[in-house]
Amino acid sequence: MKSGKNYTKPAGLIIAGCLFALLQPALVPAQRQHDSLTNPEIDQLRDTALEPDLRLKLYVTFARARLAALELARSDPKTTDRGQETHDRLQQFLDVYDEMNENIDTYVSRRSDLRKVLKTVIEADTEFQAKLRALKDAANTAKEEAKHYEFLLSTALETLDTSAQDHRELLIEQEEAAKQAKQKKSRK
Repeated sequence: MKSGKNYTKPAGLIIAGCLFALLQPALVPAQRQHDSLTNPEIDQLRDTALEPDLRLKLYVTFARARLAALELARSDPKTTDRGQETHDRLQQFLDVYDEMNENIDTYVSRRSDLRKVLKTVIEADTEFQAKLRALKDAANTAKEEAKHYEFLLSTALETLDTSAQDHRELLIEQEEAAKQAKQKKSRK
């Protein structure tokens, strides 16, 4: 009997460990979301939760700041591991950009009018694409350095290309819907 009790405690620990291992991946995205933003940025976003125009403009500003930090790190002669630093800064940009897209999806599902802010987002898309293409085409990048971030850079460019197209299509859809709503209203 005594030996049975000793086996149940380790079994309970093993089961608890397995449950933790299974649930941990579900917790990681929430942590990633907050890791990509600073506390002051989170506070600013919290204050604009019900204002899509202001909130999405903040995301554009944060993404732009991440790209500026990337450019600064790449031009800083004190940077020791430029390839890894580029990778990390690029990942930070992509995390913020992905969060912006998630917010756009949320506001679309709420049927928010995003026509005005989408113009700002589309302009930013073009700016971001140009900066990332310039990074990809940089002639002064060593191949060994580029290995650290080339896959992530390709992923970021694909994400930007797809998102820019989605944003343009969404703007067209929303302008058409607003036009139809205005025509319907004028008929009454």
